[in-house]
Amino acid sequence: MSDTSRHDKHRSARPNEPGILILTSLASGPKHGHALAKDIEGFAGVQLGPGSLYGAITRMEQRGLIEPLAAEARRRPYRLTPAGRQALGVAVDDMRRIVDTGAERLSLPPRPPSSGPIARRTERFA
Repeated sequence: MSDTSRHDKHRSARPNEPGILILTSLASGPKHGHALAKDIEGFAGVQLGPGSLYGAITRMEQRGLIEPLAAEARRRPYRLTPAGRQALGVAVDDMRRIVDTGAERLSLPPRPPSSGPIARRTERFA
């Protein structure tokens, strides 16, 4: 598979896209919808409404990126599939390339790898 087709197949338009946020959350282990929403809010500062969250879950399940596990009470947890792990890896690589290019063009010093949640910013971008 060529590099271009690999990226086109799993490309994410934005790092705050619900699918990317859900895949990122599930990378730490299976979660049900409410736990996904809370985790995403914690690490990304993004509040996904039920429509966005469950719509993205349905699309990703149909694409084979996540799969449901046995229901626990009324909650259905989901986990990453190997295809979901690959798609998240491609998205992370794409975002790193963009961030690295932006930092280089702004002459910003290299940053050490982050080990915590995304820093909350108050600046707004046009």
